Amino acid sequence: MIAFDHVGKRYRSLFGREVRALDDFSVELRAGEVFGLAGPNGAGKSTLISLLLGFLGPSEGTIRIAGLDPRRYVEAHGISYLSELVNIPPSWRAEETLKRFALLAGVAGRARDARVNDVIERMGLEEHRAKRVKQLSKGNLQRLGLAQALLTEERVVVLDEPTHGLDPVWTQRFRDVVGSLRRDDRTILIASHNLDELARLADRVAIIDHGRLQRVVDVRGTAEPAAGDRTPYRLVLARGTELLPAVFPAARSLGQSEFQLDGLTLDEVNAGLAALLAGGALVSMVYPVHSMLEQQFRDAVGVGEGSS
Repeated sequence: MIAFDHVGKRYRSLFGREVRALDDFSVELRAGEVFGLAGPNGAGKSTLISLLLGFLGPSEGTIRIAGLDPRRYVEAHGISYLSELVNIPPSWRAEETLKRFALLAGVAGRARDARVNDVIERMGLEEHRAKRVKQLSKGNLQRLGLAQALLTEERVVVLDEPTHGLDPVWTQRFRDVVGSLRRDDRTILIASHNLDELARLADRVAIIDHGRLQRVVDVRGTAEPAAGDRTPYRLVLARGTELLPAVFPAARSLGQSEFQLDGLTLDEVNAGLAALLAGGALVSMVYPVHSMLEQQFRDAVGVGEGSS
């Protein structure tokens, strides 16, 4: 559906220095999938999205959406897009805003009111439809931005930091929204700093750093950890803490009956747990400190255990 083929993007600074925002970036986004995009600040995510939307042209390589150049594709078919910062004139009212966006998006006049009412209900904005944009909370403004992105039924949906400002209730509901958007002929791209959300929503996640693709993680895969992978684990015991020094001598106490196990492979963790259980311990919980995606991200961008 979407193909980036050795794409690069260069800028010139005010002092004439060349800045490479994107370098030799190649990846394919499939129809029917939710594709995540993650990376540190300044990694090149915004440049990549601008290229995909046709706002910019690549310095090297090609981008194709269903075989077309992005600008040609957008002009012919459109793309649903939520920008990272929702910027709407503060004096506009919420319902008026959506009607104006629907008009610009080419929603037919007879269907316009029905479509606006549908997205207002979908995003829980009924009580806010007459409010001016400046009266909306940060979360409600974000929901208004999401509502405008849902006004049309496009085959490509691009959401940049879609849960920014949403409370926990609407973060959960957003997952349902994404689920309802899934279609065999649709590609959804979600760029986010929230790795937990990407792990829940996406099928695959591209990790980008310094303008280069570091890896693509299949978050729906069930592959075993790589040999020698030493992900830290948390262990909570209901009984048998006195057995721990003999089994996991390097375990760090986190208070009460919770401990952290560092520097161990999954095989070593399982062998230790078996020894604890054989000795009469009762394990309440054991889990990785970092999710699989978070660990992949840390490895890809060089984040150490002591880094924030």
